[in-house]
Amino acid sequence: MGKALVKTGLTPDSVTVIGTVASVAGAVTLFPSGHLFWGTMFIWFFVMFDMLDGAMARARGGGTRYGAVLDATCDRVADGAIFAGLAWWAVYHENSKWLLVATLICLVTSQVISYAKARAEASGLTADGGWIERPDRLIIVLVGSGLTGMGLPWAIHIAMWVLAAGSIVTVFQRVLAVRNSPGARELLPIAPAASTVEGAPDTDGEAEK
Repeated sequence: MGKALVKTGLTPDSVTVIGTVASVAGAVTLFPSGHLFWGTMFIWFFVMFDMLDGAMARARGGGTRYGAVLDATCDRVADGAIFAGLAWWAVYHENSKWLLVATLICLVTSQVISYAKARAEASGLTADGGWIERPDRLIIVLVGSGLTGMGLPWAIHIAMWVLAAGSIVTVFQRVLAVRNSPGARELLPIAPAASTVEGAPDTDGEAEK
């Protein structure tokens, strides 16, 4: 599949962008309008489409650092849109404040989980693992929304609260993983404050935090 898409002239980055734009469009239009089943099918298709960027990169002989950053950024945007669309639906169709709370917890923790790993890796540490990673998150939320769209209204409530609880645990798991990484608690050298006048100390400056 990756080789076939490469032959069409598409690039891995263009597949990433197309998949993300389509997923966001479906999430913020179909979910808020109450079309949970079709919204789920639409988003699932383009989530799968977005995952082809890796196969395309391998078919071309490898990916790029820019492509990796773009892919991670677009994943965060798509996840945020999915939960935002469901939050809107929870308020205006279900009128359920508790479903809204669970959905907002999922929205926030989905970003924190991913950021914790990215920030740890940028610092040379590790924050892998945890109960809920992106594939788990997408499966739980889309199964819940799809079943609700098929006439099982309790499914989305169960899915959101299970995901919210698991995501909170995962945040703590990743923080602990970072804390236990080799070198995580070593003191960092404080950078000297820049001088406002060459050769003279800067009495008003602060060390960069």
